[in-house]
Amino acid sequence: MTTIPVDSIQYNDQGLVPAIVQDYLDGTVLMMAWMNKESLLKTIETNETWFWSRSRQEFWHKGATSGHLQKVRGLRYDCDSDALLVTVEQVGDVACHTGERSCFHQVEGGKLAPPADTLSNLYSVIVDRRDQPQPGSYTASLFEGGDNKILKKIGEEAAEVVMACKDDEPTEIAGEVADLFYHALVALAHHRVDLRAVYAKLDERRR
Repeated sequence: MTTIPVDSIQYNDQGLVPAIVQDYLDGTVLMMAWMNKESLLKTIETNETWFWSRSRQEFWHKGATSGHLQKVRGLRYDCDSDALLVTVEQVGDVACHTGERSCFHQVEGGKLAPPADTLSNLYSVIVDRRDQPQPGSYTASLFEGGDNKILKKIGEEAAEVVMACKDDEPTEIAGEVADLFYHALVALAHHRVDLRAVYAKLDERRR
């Protein structure tokens, strides 16, 4: 885990600094809480998040009661040294006390999954088309065709990527790779393999 100069952080008048907690795989913002110097040191020492509760005036170890611990993968601070970004592996994939994945799930009139990276957002839409097919939906038609149709399209799109690269056309390459990514995500959803499992594999190999 990367560390930071604890004494150089610009704490506020109450000795606190806001800590934004982000999923290490897909970038989802999970929560925001407050740290002081001591809880930041505890976080660094244990590789799990510790915060300072302003209402209870005490330390709290995230997940100690629920089991939804946050294993710290990285720590960063902003250009003014007055805010922290904590990258974590969220145990149980639940950060909010309401049982939601992220505390930032509320929108006017209801709930909405918090934004993540572009592929994760696209994968969510594809899963929704799988589970709630829309008439005339191209994605739904791929699921109806099963492996034969989905894998045929992956083969076709892979060939298109090869041809675009051979022609050295950046715009065409980007478009064809986007098509390949999309159809690969459909294959993942069809076989009920979560995209985060792919990210985890890539993270393992990077490390």
